[in-house]
Amino acid sequence: MANQTMTQSAEPKQKKGFKAWLKERWRKFLVALKRRPQRIPLVMLCITFLYYALNMTTFSNTTAKIQGSGMGLCGFCVMLFSMLSFMCCMNAFPYRKKVNKPMLILLLVMFAIIAAADVIYMNAIVSAVTRAENPIVVTEATAYIAYADYYCKVHLVLLAITAALVLLLPVYSKWIRKIKTSIEVEDNGEMGAIDISGEN
Repeated sequence: MANQTMTQSAEPKQKKGFKAWLKERWRKFLVALKRRPQRIPLVMLCITFLYYALNMTTFSNTTAKIQGSGMGLCGFCVMLFSMLSFMCCMNAFPYRKKVNKPMLILLLVMFAIIAAADVIYMNAIVSAVTRAENPIVVTEATAYIAYADYYCKVHLVLLAITAALVLLLPVYSKWIRKIKTSIEVEDNGEMGAIDISGEN
């Protein structure tokens, strides 16, 4: 009976300990985010780049099949400017300093180039599939062509979200800084008066 009672009392303590640990981790995460809110667009930029990079095989197969003008160059531009945009994003928002406007403008220009490359690539796919002479027929064997067009569209959406997060950073960073992350210290009661009169 004693062992059962100890086990039952230990379980709530473990749950309470885990909740406290989780709460503290969340608080530390918010503190770090308040100090560096520019990490939000940087993480989104990383997700956007990884989405494109992980589907490079599909884009490569589509380019090799269609062999449209500039398709290879579009893929190269997307990868190149996506990697360069990481450096621009980090330099555009230095820690505890004002926004580096030249770097911010350069970052947005790179986003525009990446978006243009995606649009040109999708237009090349549409032209190859709908052309009058010798059109590319999308079958089960060439289904990657349809997937490449879909991946480009999703990549454009992710890029647009990243650009919005970059432009709106001054707005939502103020909201983040208003989040309360201070630790409340519990008061165990008022301390009694201490006699320092020196009476013996």
